[in-house]
Amino acid sequence: MTELPPGYPVLAEADVVLRDGSVCRLRPIKPSDADGIRHFHSRQSDESIYLRFFAPMRTLSDRDIKRFTEVDYHDRMALVATIGDDIIGIGRYDRVGPHTAEVAFNISDDYHGKGIGSVLLEHLAAIAHAGDITEFEAEVLPHNRKMLSVFSEAGYQVSRRLEDGVVTLHFAIEPTAESLSVRFAREHRAESQSVRAMLHPTSVAVIGASRRERAIGHQVLKQVLDGGFTGQVHAVNPDAGEILGLTAVRTVGEIDGGVELAVIAVPAERVTQVVLECAAAGVKTLLIISSGFAEVDEAGAARQQEVLRLARTHGMRVLGPNSFGLINNDPAVSLNATLTPVIPRPGHLGLFSQSGALAIANLDSAARRNLGISVFASAGNRVDVSGNDLMQYWVDDERTHAVGLYLESMGNPRKFSRVARHLASNKPVIVVKPASATYGAPPGHKVRKPKVKPHVFGSMLQQAGVIHCENVHQMFDVAQLLVHQPLPAGRRVAIVGNSSQLAALCADNATERGLEVVHGPVAIPTEASAREFQRAVDAAFGDPDVDSVIVCFIPPVGALDQEVVDALRHAASRSDKPCVATLLGLRGVDEGGDAAFLHETGEVADDTPRQAVPLYPMPEEAIRALALATDYGQWRDKDKGETVVRDGIDRWAARALLDRVLEEDPEGRALTKDESRELLAAYGIDVWPCFEAADADEAVAIAEEIGYPVVVKSLSPLVRGQALLEGIRVDLHDAHAVRSAFEALDRRLAPMDANYFVVQRMAGPGVSTVLSTLEDPLFGPVVSFSIAGAPTTLLDDIAYRIPPLTDVDVRELVEDLKLAPLLMGHDGATPVDRAALEDILGRLSIMSDDFLELSSVELNPVVAHPEGATVLGADVMIAPVTRRRIDTGARSLT
Repeated sequence: MTELPPGYPVLAEADVVLRDGSVCRLRPIKPSDADGIRHFHSRQSDESIYLRFFAPMRTLSDRDIKRFTEVDYHDRMALVATIGDDIIGIGRYDRVGPHTAEVAFNISDDYHGKGIGSVLLEHLAAIAHAGDITEFEAEVLPHNRKMLSVFSEAGYQVSRRLEDGVVTLHFAIEPTAESLSVRFAREHRAESQSVRAMLHPTSVAVIGASRRERAIGHQVLKQVLDGGFTGQVHAVNPDAGEILGLTAVRTVGEIDGGVELAVIAVPAERVTQVVLECAAAGVKTLLIISSGFAEVDEAGAARQQEVLRLARTHGMRVLGPNSFGLINNDPAVSLNATLTPVIPRPGHLGLFSQSGALAIANLDSAARRNLGISVFASAGNRVDVSGNDLMQYWVDDERTHAVGLYLESMGNPRKFSRVARHLASNKPVIVVKPASATYGAPPGHKVRKPKVKPHVFGSMLQQAGVIHCENVHQMFDVAQLLVHQPLPAGRRVAIVGNSSQLAALCADNATERGLEVVHGPVAIPTEASAREFQRAVDAAFGDPDVDSVIVCFIPPVGALDQEVVDALRHAASRSDKPCVATLLGLRGVDEGGDAAFLHETGEVADDTPRQAVPLYPMPEEAIRALALATDYGQWRDKDKGETVVRDGIDRWAARALLDRVLEEDPEGRALTKDESRELLAAYGIDVWPCFEAADADEAVAIAEEIGYPVVVKSLSPLVRGQALLEGIRVDLHDAHAVRSAFEALDRRLAPMDANYFVVQRMAGPGVSTVLSTLEDPLFGPVVSFSIAGAPTTLLDDIAYRIPPLTDVDVRELVEDLKLAPLLMGHDGATPVDRAALEDILGRLSIMSDDFLELSSVELNPVVAHPEGATVLGADVMIAPVTRRRIDTGARSLT
């Protein structure tokens, strides 16, 4: 038997974060694991052996070992969890019925309590569900409470039966809302804990510390010491006796008490050896400052992958390589493990950057704006720890009130969308994304190139409630508002200024940004006193119809009057409405083009963020920030909906069809019209049949059989969507009309070799739409919706969403089009049945999420009318599964 036969489940290989933040490897069991299984079994207690086998099997026979290690990866599947060379857990299932398998686990006594059993159950269920197994059963002794809890706490509906002293459990493994919620919660806790271990170490070792002041290792060690790190600091250098007052050790293994965070600053060619030394010393997390990896050349890329493999094998998380470092401004930690001594003050903004150069710019900009940060991390080449991991941490971090991310590339957009939506439900998430983040990557970043248009990235951010900014400057404009002011309750704004022109400009800008000016613009005289200004501002804050206040003030001569400043501070401090201000002439405010704050006490205090009024150099910047904050506030307040479910779905019928086609054509192909109708019917989508006609006589015969009125159309790719070529004749009511239409089309299209014609029943009048899904290498399945025809193509008026969708996502998919009024009764027309359209979109999204083999599905046209929606055409392309699914049905570091 070969080690891993062709076709074994790719879902079976994964690196997974455990409950304590460490990492283990899951993989299929292999015949060569025989010695590892014996070693695993020999370390188990008598009680654990009895609970697993219901008998005191102190040793395993050769026959047992063969049965355990040789499986077919289909009817009999087994996974092992490993750290290093040690097997720490085993999970398996054996088919006992057509759609039922018996599942069992055995977890190392040394690793109880880390959630290994739950992880193995998730992965076995995902593998089984991808095949034709729908139910698990298990036999457990009543006093094996740990294993009973693995099943009872997984979110499945578990039935129990006690018979002959054994508890027999049965449960369906179809993912449910509860099981998904449990999985996401466990993933969140584990990944958050792994990042916390990196950000809250009690001991730090700088490996590669040097006496040379310009050396990177020297600079990092200096910043850690000067920053006042509250834990133990160690210098590691085989040649240096004392560095910055610390006695250096030769290797990290010589440090008594162990190390929680190792900062690696050695030449790239030495990093793999250092990682091995860290693994042997029990180091928990790694921050690799060293460069010279995938950003350089192929040899560096190979070295980078080896670093990741070693770290994952030994249960460690990695930030970097080529990282600028990390900061935790929590006074209980005070860790500055970066290359810069100038860092922003402690505050409430969490920052993540991939680029080292942009990391410096981010920190500098935050410091100049007097905008405090809680945590900062630079991912460098992002080999392991990413923005997704930091967001998991920030969900629970009480010191972080808002999050800013500068993304140069995107490794797992589906997971990003899910995690960002979770975080954004409670804290603002602001993202800066250059074009390379979607359609390329900087050196060192391994990403899949997408096939979809750039709009998809923006749609994904919108779907997740993320605030999308064009540059770092805009990100900090929004951040200083969201960190120090309450969220706007609505879109209604008041404008107060002392220049009618400036106030009018603010009003125009606010209206363009989708804000509603309901108070003002009020323009007090330029020479008005501070008391008059305060009365105007107080009136704006006191207006119950106002949600936010915009202030713009310019002094008639010289610097701004201090009384005006005090008036605005006082008014804002007594209100729970957000305020943005442009106070031209306030000295020191717009130095360097950045904004500052006004605070009631004259300072920006962390514990009273609402009293800090953000100031902007120009009104346009203030209003843009306020509009983005308002959009976010409305997203957070709205009903997010429930995950789409539909009745009448037969996944196994669809699975059988896809397997049959791929068995016949392993490289994949376009489904025939009949196959497409069969596949879509399994998901409750009815496609009207069309019948190919070779000549006019056959077209007439088909029309007589299916009934009038009919259409005759060409299905050639040359004419689809090309109205000028007139590839269709509609509303044909008799044989003469059908014959004439066929012959006319045949003559017109014959020179283009486009004479491939079908006859179909005529649908009633309505709006022709296009519903489609594409399996993208980066985003996974992407569902789109548009109105059929040239205007859509010319205006690029297409809405996108990434499954899994909620019912609100589906509704907004229809509403987001500029041409959406055509569906809603435009110009006196009867509105179409949107519920019917949304039903089809929901079914299409579920199907695209269920089957990675669906390379593309296009329903075109789908005629929406007041009585429903009619699917007149469907094209389906399938392809073999050649990669691991992104954001799979079980936890995995991808």
